[in-house]
Amino acid sequence: MIPFLAGLGAGLGLIVAIGAQNAFVLRQGIRREWILPVVAVCVASDITLIFAGVGGIGAAVQSAPALLTVIRWVGAAFLVAYGVFAARRALRPSSLVAATGQSGGTVWSVALTALALTWLNPHVYLDTLVLLGSLANAQGDGRWLFGLGAATGSALWFPSIGFGARGLSGFFARPASWRVLDGCVAALMMALAVLLASGT
Repeated sequence: MIPFLAGLGAGLGLIVAIGAQNAFVLRQGIRREWILPVVAVCVASDITLIFAGVGGIGAAVQSAPALLTVIRWVGAAFLVAYGVFAARRALRPSSLVAATGQSGGTVWSVALTALALTWLNPHVYLDTLVLLGSLANAQGDGRWLFGLGAATGSALWFPSIGFGARGLSGFFARPASWRVLDGCVAALMMALAVLLASGT
């Protein structure tokens, strides 16, 4: 059980940090819109990457810096675009679809956004494939238990913030609250885009 608990702790330690993916899941949870598909995409993506890292794919990623550079710039561009849309929602109350009860997108568009926020972030490869993969392989025969622990962390975290965010829906019944949230999301996305583009 020690490798499992070590993996659980390491996985939660990496995933709990505020980022684009967590902000998106939280927003969908507050809106009560397509929460299950978003959570499923995030959990499945994390588990895939974690076990790929445990299986040794991290070494291949480290040997392909050009690929990470491409992903970094595409990811930065995507974050800027997402940040612009969030800023537009914050500045234009008429675009606050959550406040009017209208749908903010189809299940496919929401799922694709979740996929992009996950797979177009080079840090996810470094965290899961390289870092968690290295930590897992340091466990020797317990590396798969370590990977299972890290995967369990993802399986616990995303449903918690996705479905747990419903408790905030009363506060976000006011359009002004959505403007503040979207303003914060816009600032976060822009800051993350700058960090990605600068390679930090």
